[in-house]
Amino acid sequence: MTLDNSQRHLRDGGQILKTRDDQVPVFPARNGGAEETTKPFKLPNDATSSWISANEPFGPEKLRPRIEPWLTALVQSEHLSLLLGSGLTHAAHAIATEDVLPGMGAIRFDILHEEIAADAKRASELAGRDIGNFEDQVRAANELLRGLEIIASTKPIVAPEHEQIEGVRRGLKVALGSFAHSILEGERQLVSASAEKRERAFNHLVSFLMSFASRSGTRERLHLFTTNYDRYVEAASDVAGLRLIDRFVGTLAPVFRASRLNVDLHYNPPGIRGEPRYLEGVARFTKLHGSVDWMDCGRTIRRIGLPFGAKDATPYLTGAGLRGADAMQLMIYPNAAKDRETAAHPYVELFRDFAAAICRPNSTVVCYGYGFGDEHINRVLEDMLTIPSTHLVIIAYGDPLRRIMDTYEKLGRHAQVTLLIGDHLGDLQALVDHYLPKPAIDRTTFRMAELLKTRWTVAQGEDDRTGTAPADEAGAGR
Repeated sequence: MTLDNSQRHLRDGGQILKTRDDQVPVFPARNGGAEETTKPFKLPNDATSSWISANEPFGPEKLRPRIEPWLTALVQSEHLSLLLGSGLTHAAHAIATEDVLPGMGAIRFDILHEEIAADAKRASELAGRDIGNFEDQVRAANELLRGLEIIASTKPIVAPEHEQIEGVRRGLKVALGSFAHSILEGERQLVSASAEKRERAFNHLVSFLMSFASRSGTRERLHLFTTNYDRYVEAASDVAGLRLIDRFVGTLAPVFRASRLNVDLHYNPPGIRGEPRYLEGVARFTKLHGSVDWMDCGRTIRRIGLPFGAKDATPYLTGAGLRGADAMQLMIYPNAAKDRETAAHPYVELFRDFAAAICRPNSTVVCYGYGFGDEHINRVLEDMLTIPSTHLVIIAYGDPLRRIMDTYEKLGRHAQVTLLIGDHLGDLQALVDHYLPKPAIDRTTFRMAELLKTRWTVAQGEDDRTGTAPADEAGAGR
């Protein structure tokens, strides 16, 4: 199996795995034999691996010893960041509803539609997609609007460019309003699912987040980044009791601040003076592309009190300082080429946080559900890997556009990259049930491991002197 065949391999139910001492990715294929339900995978005849033989059926019982200890070690890095893409939202929504997440199709503008569609198609082809989508159209319309404003600035009010500006702006307002509605619809479908399925979805979300956020007070807390506009992460954090620290300050109408990043929560351990530690159950949180409840209010960015899964955002835009606000003031930029937006407030501060958090020695970044379609994010990840002690973990359900494997090849530093890709390895339920670290700071487990290690070492030393066979771990404790 080669990287060139990775897309077909994943479509056929295969997996891509690279952990620990794997020098190249391993490509487990689906096992079509009688053991498919319990041991669904096997290596093809032409594949080689240090930990599994070709054509030997295996399942989670063989994969877990390869993956879980490795991930557990990585998440204990000095600096840990979690980058979440839309794959997390899709996974949680599918668990709760057994349906696909509502999305936005292509839209039609009343003015200059053909020009917008042509540029959207050009951008989609550059990104490796066949046709332009809603995000490409919004990007093209934003750029067209800015160009028309420049042209119209020197022309009389009766010039046709002014009418075109109003037409494009109306189209954008409708499009962004519909987009916000689709985001809220996805939230509403989650909370309106049956109690059993909703609870299962939130349990998996909570366990997923806590697998990374459960860091002891001596470790720097988790940096949580997301490109999503929805609030699945915030909802799961509320359920888990995980406190998120972002740049918003205030209670009634939180305001985005560029100067309050270092506000944090610490405690003094009993008997220790002058050495405060991080309070557990806290994470730093950054929404890189904005949120459905962020509003541009004059010269400030505010987070409005928009309920999770609200039917419509409009009734919540009439508060103090928000009169006249509409979808054009929502801080969501749904396009794949966001370099222009990331140079403006507040995105310059958000991406500065992202680069500062991950581009440090002994830093690990775990990506889940992120398709590597944003070049401005990929560049920062590439810069991070120039530091030899950093590591990148990529977990994904699939790679339909081959962006992940292309990025893997482009990065070149394969020893610093872990891959878990496929409809099993990237499945949220399988990850939580089999492969992620324990979602708790469990001192008992650590003490037990040290005790067993000590007892095995003692038993081994006695065996060397007496020539007897070593006792098993259970026997060593009797």
